[in-house]
Amino acid sequence: MNGKPVKIFLVEDDLSFGSVLKSYLELNDFSVDWVDDGKFAVDHYRKGNFDICILDVMLPHVDGFTIANEIRQINNLVPIIFLTAKKMKEDVLKGYGVGGDDYITKPFDTDILLAKLRAILARRDFQSGTKDIYEIGKFVFNSRLRTLTIGNDEKKLSPKEAQLLELLAVNPNALISREVALKKIWGNDDYFTARSMDVYITKLRKFLSEDPSLNIKNIHGSGFQLIISGE
Repeated sequence: MNGKPVKIFLVEDDLSFGSVLKSYLELNDFSVDWVDDGKFAVDHYRKGNFDICILDVMLPHVDGFTIANEIRQINNLVPIIFLTAKKMKEDVLKGYGVGGDDYITKPFDTDILLAKLRAILARRDFQSGTKDIYEIGKFVFNSRLRTLTIGNDEKKLSPKEAQLLELLAVNPNALISREVALKKIWGNDDYFTARSMDVYITKLRKFLSEDPSLNIKNIHGSGFQLIISGE
């Protein structure tokens, strides 16, 4: 790989397997931080800047699904791959339900894991290639700096306000489903996150009210549309 190596956060309690997997990934130009106990995982994750996570499901003290949920509260975009010996359909669905990008059952071919890692990272790099600057009616929205500007007035948005506005700005006049927005930004779509999103939508409507050509329309039971008159 060119440039700075991809940094992997590995949580695996099997010391022999963890050591072998770490060495294999490092031989393939990845940088790996390995934690062997679930109770230390989230604190360790907070201290790093990781490109992708590989989490064993069956861990001492704190399981991989719980760790993934907590990571999703810190970073809802970092890719997560689950490793497990469990092959039950319910467990696989649970892995995807907590925001996993892939699910690999043990034993597995390490070349397959490598291929999956590269595919997920390539998809992430493609998605991150979206532009930083959006013109929304009379506004200029900088998604990287999280600023919304009209004339000489600049507002600083919170991370979730900016993520939600970018999701709408990328797809003007298109329906954005509530489920997609909640999964992408909050990591789940329970009652409380849905109410939280409604609050952020109200805030964005207030911000955009200075341009009467803009409106965030609520499609009952389905989602939202950023309506830009004239487009």
